[in-house]
Amino acid sequence: MKVAVVGAGAIGAYVGAALHRAGAEVHLIARGPHLAAMRRDGVRVISPRGDFTARPAATDDPREVGPVDFVLLGLKANSYAAAGPLVGPLLHDGTAVVAAQNGIPWWYFHGLPGPHTGRRIESVDPGGAVSATLPPARAIGCVVYAATEIESPGVVRHLEGTRFSIGEPNLTVSRRCLDFSEAMRAGGLKCPVEPDLRNDIWIKLLGNISFNPISALARATMAQICRHRDTRSLVESMMRETLAVAAAVGCHPEISVERRIAGAERVGDHKTSTLQDLEKGKPLELDVLLSAVVELAGLTTTPVPTLRAVHALADLLAQTSDNRSAA
Repeated sequence: MKVAVVGAGAIGAYVGAALHRAGAEVHLIARGPHLAAMRRDGVRVISPRGDFTARPAATDDPREVGPVDFVLLGLKANSYAAAGPLVGPLLHDGTAVVAAQNGIPWWYFHGLPGPHTGRRIESVDPGGAVSATLPPARAIGCVVYAATEIESPGVVRHLEGTRFSIGEPNLTVSRRCLDFSEAMRAGGLKCPVEPDLRNDIWIKLLGNISFNPISALARATMAQICRHRDTRSLVESMMRETLAVAAAVGCHPEISVERRIAGAERVGDHKTSTLQDLEKGKPLELDVLLSAVVELAGLTTTPVPTLRAVHALADLLAQTSDNRSAA
């Protein structure tokens, strides 16, 4: 099995190292000091499950790699539309693209029976730019339950979790999913193949859609948001509205709002990725987390007043943050 990891940051390098340790031919595509360190010393993983070092190939030029069986996308979803030069040289007719992203994916209605089958979600696929770069037929969805961070160039600290749930958009259990799952499990990771991955997507999104924008707006950790009575109530409202939208598009994840909040509170004083991006002056990944759900609410005429209010504030924050970064 030949795998290319496009965007070999904390998650991508961790998965790439695990797959390489299991015997797959892995190519990490990265840049800067992180790439230089991986070329020189390999990927060092520090984990409560045991430290290890793997030495997969690493490059900044996908043309050196050529076509592969699987492309694992470790990029933020707001980079997908511009990823053509990175992904194109890696594709052959049967290449699958495993998209390890948060939020609503660009392929959401691909192969899904019902009134919206094949519909494009403008918030996550503006003008079809993402679908043109990453055809939905190539997509394998992936919901990440692992937490990692780059401790220093070439060094990935694994904090918790090893589960990477995957699934086909068209609700089948395919040979390519089973093959990828087997390779991931051989590398020591959990990789269940879900007949309908959309349940996992909405369950994880419940946390991202609420805690991520609130954390950026309030500059607060997850525990701080939970301990503050009014922001905890705000999270509850956002989660309930999100579940209503999920139901309106035919998905009914089996999880309670109270349980989801309690799980987030146990994480403690953790800064969400959106708050971390804000502090680093990076673009905020809010379209797939919040804008897409507001768009789906409009499509299904589902009332979501709390989501719309937070979306307005978060969208303004994203715009002003982008303007400051460009100045």
